[in-house]
Amino acid sequence: MYLSRMNILEVQSYLQKSDAILIPVGSLENHGFHMPLGTDAMIPDEIARLLNEKSDLLIAPTINYGATDGLSGYPGTISIGTEGLTRLLKAVCDQLYLYGFRHFIILNGHGGNNAAIQDVGMHLYRKGAYLANLNWWLMAGQLNPQWAGGHGGGEETAAIMAVDESLIKKEYLHLPENYKNDLGDSLPYAAWQNVSFKGATVTVFREIKDISDNGWLVHSFKGDVPSRADKEWGREMLLRMADWIADFEKEFSKTKLPENHV
Repeated sequence: MYLSRMNILEVQSYLQKSDAILIPVGSLENHGFHMPLGTDAMIPDEIARLLNEKSDLLIAPTINYGATDGLSGYPGTISIGTEGLTRLLKAVCDQLYLYGFRHFIILNGHGGNNAAIQDVGMHLYRKGAYLANLNWWLMAGQLNPQWAGGHGGGEETAAIMAVDESLIKKEYLHLPENYKNDLGDSLPYAAWQNVSFKGATVTVFREIKDISDNGWLVHSFKGDVPSRADKEWGREMLLRMADWIADFEKEFSKTKLPENHV
């Protein structure tokens, strides 16, 4: 059930049976020349659509903007930052809390959103509610290690193929990752914003455009090249995620709520 398609009487009726709600959260950011900017919102949105076919869980409208400052140097990327996303999520969840929702499930499509989601989760916990954060791309790799992937790699490419294969620019699928040691050869690139030095990894915060021209980075997921993706893999993966969430929600909704400390 989609919240945006219901009237207030239907919402009241739902709350008599359940206090759980799913909120898909994504971002608008570069994923390489071969993928659309809206990848991180489109995939959670598609998982939610598949979930809607097998579950009565209420689904809130997808939040399409996220905290993606590291990719803001690429044209079209829009970041509202951690503070902006925290304020937005907190406002949405607080309003839903007023109506009686207590079990919140975030279906997250972007790792940069996690700090904001954690902040909102603790905020809700202190008010006597729970928030579960589902990072779909990490969970998919746990459900099947062959699916594991990084930013703009095979995993996300396969998922977008399942959403709409025409959105993938196949002429760019075989481009190299094309990262560079932007801080010098003595501090070689390790993964995302990380460099390595004498066996340890260090994060040096900077825009990803200084590291990669095309902006897909899967250095920590060896072999996760976009060219390995296909639509069948993506559909199987997203269906598996929808099935998992349907089962998870049933157990999560049974949990006894924490004490309200506000």
